[in-house]
Amino acid sequence: MEAINFTIDDFVLLGFHELPDFQLVFFFIFLIIYVATLVGNLLTIGLFCFDHHFHSPMYILLCNMSVLDMSFTSMVLPKLLDIFLTGNNVISYHGCMTQVFFFVVLMVSEYLILAVMAYDRYVAICHPLRYSYFMSLQVCFWMALISWSIGVLDGILYAFLISSCNFCRSNEVDHLFCDMKPLMMLSCSDTHTIEMVILGPSAIIGFVPSVMTLVSYIYIISTILKIHSKEGRHKTFSTCSSHLTVILLFYGTVLGMYMRPKSSYSMDQDKVFAVLYAGVIPMLNPLIYSLKNQEVKKALWRIYKKTI
Repeated sequence: MEAINFTIDDFVLLGFHELPDFQLVFFFIFLIIYVATLVGNLLTIGLFCFDHHFHSPMYILLCNMSVLDMSFTSMVLPKLLDIFLTGNNVISYHGCMTQVFFFVVLMVSEYLILAVMAYDRYVAICHPLRYSYFMSLQVCFWMALISWSIGVLDGILYAFLISSCNFCRSNEVDHLFCDMKPLMMLSCSDTHTIEMVILGPSAIIGFVPSVMTLVSYIYIISTILKIHSKEGRHKTFSTCSSHLTVILLFYGTVLGMYMRPKSSYSMDQDKVFAVLYAGVIPMLNPLIYSLKNQEVKKALWRIYKKTI
């Protein structure tokens, strides 16, 4: 039977509807994740802003990462908590398109900021004497601004393309939030053109930062291996180990989410990946940067001693 089109005023986010007995358990788990993410990232931003020892390009980029992580989590988890607690899984059409916009903005911006951080570590390790020239505060500011601007432009493009779709009979989004893939599955429009338009910017944004990050770490590892002392190699590697850990977590999750073959596509797997990049990774990032950074640990210890 031919699908009947109609104007959709709202969507229904199904979330973990297949596990109705665990909704309250999910609420408390995700509430803890959300609070821990906000507290961890706010402490990171506060530490970097109010301690003059951290007024350097690397820590400015870390502040950007904390803003991205908090924004990502705040885009997804409050509505998800509402669904778990009250069962109110309806989201307005405009609210759904807003989620699409911010999802793309934050995902693209984080992808680019991570690449800029890789370049920062490359300059610091491979060209330490020229670091202040290649990575001045002004250069860092413009790199961060360009990263956010590209994210905003992509968000506008993708949200416009998705909002131009006509949706069929069902308005049930089998996901934790309004992502492009499940929304396009509900469309009764020809999405081939939209997919081709999305493919171009996505390929460029995916390829260029990935190559930049890979090349940076090839040079970094090559430089570290040339250091004769074991202690020197360990000390130098420790300056980029936290960033490398975050990259592996982020890239691994995104690749698992979007690079799977269609034959193995599963919405349940997408939900697991969404929990990782919208909840778990933003919560872990401040811990990773704090535990692997001696300067941060010393600063936290100084604050602790002042408060007791």
